[in-house]
Amino acid sequence: MTKQRLQRIISEAGICSRRKAEVLITEKRLKVNGKIASLGEIADLDVDIILLDNKQILRKIEKKVILINKPIGYISSCSDPHGRLTLLDLLPSSIKQGLYPVGRLDLNSRGAILATNHGELSLKLTHPKYAHKKTYQVLVKGSPSLEALSIWKNGIDLDGIKTMKASISVLKSDSNETLLEIIMSEGKKRQIRRIANIIGNPVLDLKRTAIGSIKIGQLKEGNWRILQEKEWKHFLR
Repeated sequence: MTKQRLQRIISEAGICSRRKAEVLITEKRLKVNGKIASLGEIADLDVDIILLDNKQILRKIEKKVILINKPIGYISSCSDPHGRLTLLDLLPSSIKQGLYPVGRLDLNSRGAILATNHGELSLKLTHPKYAHKKTYQVLVKGSPSLEALSIWKNGIDLDGIKTMKASISVLKSDSNETLLEIIMSEGKKRQIRRIANIIGNPVLDLKRTAIGSIKIGQLKEGNWRILQEKEWKHFLR
């Protein structure tokens, strides 16, 4: 990073305008490496310690939220000691620095997953108490009975804890396989696959199509797009 005028550094850090920054400097409220700063002085946040009222100014980090259509065969992680492909391998190096996956999709599942550097957003989307809905299209073997689907909808025991109610619709069905739409507000490890096995209709394909109001839409498998702030800001409320 090259050196810049202090006014620009303060403005880009999101503290105030450049004109207001000039006032702060003339009021002797800024220090660079322990010395009171002066108008026209230049510095580099990567090298110099800049204090405003004795509090260090840090570079403002741009919040990035990426929607990825994860293919089968990628793990929901930043790296893998076994050398497997990860979610971040789908992103160019210029984009993925500092990002990490929000939640998980297992190796053999596909569809919508987010990557971000926004810690608060990640917490709001993954902590059980916020109970954000996620939508899945799940192809299962055979044709589940109405009784089995009712049990699934109303909650089923997993590891001694009853799952939360889910919305389940049959999109299409024949004797060999059934396509379900499942909307749920929790995500225990391999929950959908485990329940499908319990009712006797194992999963053939699992695709997440939406995270709350964020839909995969026409985004092709293996592709990604940067979300606009208006698409995710409401999750922070």
